[in-house]
Amino acid sequence: MNITVTGTIERRNIGIGAWAFVTEDGVTYEIPKSTDKNLLKSGQKAKITGKVREDLMTAAMIGSVLEVDAFETNPSD
Repeated sequence: MNITVTGTIERRNIGIGAWAFVTEDGVTYEIPKSTDKNLLKSGQKAKITGKVREDLMTAAMIGSVLEVDAFETNPSD
């Protein structure tokens, strides 16, 4: 199931590092490091459409993995 959420990208210093996406509602997702580097900038606001991968676990375990299909940076609401 695809979702669209708006929030902020954060770099987390856990192990070798992880990328988090914290939604406006306070939900934290982990963003894979293989995601487009134009999205992976700490503090950047974004609107992301993607699939929540409940079937994956990561070493950081900061939230469900959000597999990004599309994104818009600095979205105007």
